Amino acid sequence: MLDRGTIEPMDRPVRLLSVGALTLDTILRVETLPAHQGKFIADDGVQIASGMATSAACAARRLGASVSLWASAGDDLVGDQLISGIEAEGVDCSLVRRVAGARSALASILVDAHGERIIVPFYDRTAQADPEGLPLADLLGFDAVLADVRWPGAAALALAAARKAGRPAILDADTAPVEVLERLLPLASHIVASEPAARIACGHALDPETACADLASRTDAFVAVTGGAAGTWWHDRQAGRVRHVEAPRIKAVDTLAAGDVFHGAFAVGLAEGMPVEWSLRFASAAAALKCLRFGGRLGAPGRQETLAMMAGSPPVGV
Repeated sequence: MLDRGTIEPMDRPVRLLSVGALTLDTILRVETLPAHQGKFIADDGVQIASGMATSAACAARRLGASVSLWASAGDDLVGDQLISGIEAEGVDCSLVRRVAGARSALASILVDAHGERIIVPFYDRTAQADPEGLPLADLLGFDAVLADVRWPGAAALALAAARKAGRPAILDADTAPVEVLERLLPLASHIVASEPAARIACGHALDPETACADLASRTDAFVAVTGGAAGTWWHDRQAGRVRHVEAPRIKAVDTLAAGDVFHGAFAVGLAEGMPVEWSLRFASAAAALKCLRFGGRLGAPGRQETLAMMAGSPPVGV
């Protein structure tokens, strides 16, 4: 049975720094994903400020954390729209860098009736240029740092500073060039990788369990590999083996941003001092709830419904 007393929020909200992507997403729902050129009529659509680190930040905020976003945007009207949208979620955007003459990031996304999607992002290289340094004197005011792979220069600075400060340095390792993964993986204290990213990092195709063990053998960090509806595999160093956390069984409506919600919730769990297995269950419950709602990160749940999902979810596999 779920012991709610073990995962109640701290006396104060934990502080999380989320580093990486900030994009304007146009999300359209269609019956089936196109297999050929043509015109296709959408059933629904939204336009929101999103991106991996941004969606994770919004999810963490809904789960009770105090969150700051470090991202990069152009000095254009889209950038104004992005910051306004994220500030409306209660996320601090004072660290967002505005680059003169650069264009803010865009993404077009199609979501089908089964919740699967096609994502086509655009990033202006000028806006994504490496920062000169951290926008803060130190990270001692934060309980954890979460970074994605979309702004590698900033991620490297933030992860290294977090580890130096003795804070969880969590890497959302998603699909990226191998040189980006090789740059960031050694800097993280906690690596949560998608299956494709784990295979890129390992250099060959592996099942998620084997990829998790292989990746864990290459680092001293905590390692987990997410598999969507199949659950999450994580390496238990104390037991010397890979363990598995099942995902709640749902009928997905929209899987867009589910991984981002997972990472945001996992970061909150770690920052609050939850055992890592509880943090993974907390993250799995939040991600499953998000998948029940169309609209990408807009479907991120609150804390109480996430705890309720945990209480009714299958037990953790061993």
